[in-house]
Amino acid sequence: MNKPTKRQIINCSIALILWLAFIIWIKSWLGLLVVPFIIDAYITKIIPWTWWKKLKNKTLVKVMSWVDAIIFALAAVYLVNTFFFQNYVIPTSSLEKSLLVGDRLFVSKMSYGPRTPMTPLHMPLTQHTIPFFNCKSFSEWPQWAYKRSSGLGKIKLNDIVVFNFPAGDTVATKAQAEDIYKLSYQAGKELTQPIDLSKLSLEQQRVVYDHYYAAGRKYIDENPRIYGELVNRPVDIRENYVKRCVGLPGQTLQIKDRIIYLDGQPNKEPDNVQYHYIVRTKRSIPEDLAHELGISQEDLAYYYPHESVYELPLSKKAKEGLLARKDIVISIEDIPDTTSNEWLYPQDKNTGWTTDNYGPLWIPKKGETITLSLDNLPFYARPIHAYEGNDLAVRDGKIFINGKETTEYTFKMDYYWMMGDNRHNSADSRFWGFVPEDHIVGKPIFIWLSLDPDRGWLNGKIRWNRLFTFVDKYK
Repeated sequence: MNKPTKRQIINCSIALILWLAFIIWIKSWLGLLVVPFIIDAYITKIIPWTWWKKLKNKTLVKVMSWVDAIIFALAAVYLVNTFFFQNYVIPTSSLEKSLLVGDRLFVSKMSYGPRTPMTPLHMPLTQHTIPFFNCKSFSEWPQWAYKRSSGLGKIKLNDIVVFNFPAGDTVATKAQAEDIYKLSYQAGKELTQPIDLSKLSLEQQRVVYDHYYAAGRKYIDENPRIYGELVNRPVDIRENYVKRCVGLPGQTLQIKDRIIYLDGQPNKEPDNVQYHYIVRTKRSIPEDLAHELGISQEDLAYYYPHESVYELPLSKKAKEGLLARKDIVISIEDIPDTTSNEWLYPQDKNTGWTTDNYGPLWIPKKGETITLSLDNLPFYARPIHAYEGNDLAVRDGKIFINGKETTEYTFKMDYYWMMGDNRHNSADSRFWGFVPEDHIVGKPIFIWLSLDPDRGWLNGKIRWNRLFTFVDKYK
């Protein structure tokens, strides 16, 4: 081994300082295993890192140089994507008109602190499936426990947040957008003769709901032709969702006539919040007017020409803009609040709630203890069992957690309530419940690109006015 030069020592020292600072930040002492390799790469050079450069075959040298560059790039992308930031594309209209379909977001993982990978072996730049090959992009082994490094702050009320879909732990491959729990309840109810739950005790209702779920899940398992294969996904591999946090740990949330109340006080509505309306017209709404008011072609599809009626999601600005066009619009009316309770969280309790009148519901907070009963168990069963890993059972009207009878439970994690700004067209916490802290991915910082799916490249495809706008602007 040659004596190291001063430059080698300086470069190695810088690399070591940066690496040690990084592993202290993420609190993973396994990173110390990399230290000898850093020293060897810069100084001792025992391992022939660039052995391929000595090959006589020039073609092979070129190939290996590409392989070396690709491996380095993948490692760098994996590191950056896991701990610092990632790109996210808005796929649906659930946050319109705050965030639009086609917005590309720069998502900071440092804002709330990055998670140590729970599923460390997965292909960079994929979520759970390798494109084209349609196969898993991750290995289910090893699985590491949830741990989050220090971040720049905590989730604040009304933050827009990227998180893993909580109900995506099990997915039917032919119905991946569906909540498997809701899907099972609905299938089970269709297979069972209607039962009047109002005449049953809480314990009897629990038995009926358990039967619905078991029968439906069995039917889904036995019908892969309809539902596809059932696959399990670890927490950090589940589909990414983006919604607005409208409820924090420890708060009591209630929706009354569309307005969200927290601990009895109304929460500020987003400036661009949307609700669905019945729009009666004299003729169809022109495309240029729709574009001007931010009404997408997808929205205009809900038109009933024989009645000259639209069912449209409208922001306050769009509603006022349409009402001003007396030559087109006759009237705009609220859609009745008729959402069936069976589609809302929790599916195993007849609450009588709707999307516009929901709750009250207490949001679990880490370290807080709640008194459990058969009446409130449906709200907290999934956090206790699915998210915090406890065995939960009800026998003879009594609640058992990990085999012990109990009437209380202390939560191990914080939970959040997430909703879309497009309130009548958003699959959110009203449908699948709380978002646990270990599902939090990061905070969108700015829009780096926005492409309008209704426009061509020569006709306004790029929304220039949205480029590099900060997401916090849309409060």
